[in-house]
Amino acid sequence: MTESVVTENDHPPRTVCICITGGIAAFKVAGLVSQLAQSNWNVTVVMTPAATKFVGETTFQSLSGKPVITSVFGDADAPFGAHVKVCNECDLLLIAPATADFIAKAAVGISDCVASTTYLAFGGTVLVAPAMNSVMWNKPATQRNVQQLREDGVIFVGPEDGWLSCRQSGPGRLVNDRCLIDALKDHYPQ
Repeated sequence: MTESVVTENDHPPRTVCICITGGIAAFKVAGLVSQLAQSNWNVTVVMTPAATKFVGETTFQSLSGKPVITSVFGDADAPFGAHVKVCNECDLLLIAPATADFIAKAAVGISDCVASTTYLAFGGTVLVAPAMNSVMWNKPATQRNVQQLREDGVIFVGPEDGWLSCRQSGPGRLVNDRCLIDALKDHYPQ
């Protein structure tokens, strides 16, 4: 008798929205989106204008197989916006990389970009994967904002210590794809 092997592709697609903010680590998220799509995840990508300065939206559209949301205005889902639609369709929200700017906005409820607006409109589990310069990460203001988001129920994944684009080493590096995938699986609604 042969044993049947169940792979991730045998399950209905899991749904996740990934908000990409404007940091150099944005390029690393392309690999994550590709791996998730190959593992039968339904991935919707939201990009801030600053994120598109680091990686083009065409990259993420190709990898996810879906249009990329870059604005709360001017889409077919107006007047409600694509961000509201995706918040109703996705089971998890991941912000990666999460800049100090995004973390500060989220901590006080500012919604002035597509990522912060999506965050505020999402009612499910939110994971945040910070990536920034070590001095920025260690700044008391950033740590207060992180603490506030933790108290609000946000799950932080990282950052790691390591080599940063500012030519320094220390905390602030975006965690690797495996760590993010494991966190998504661990927190996926049952």
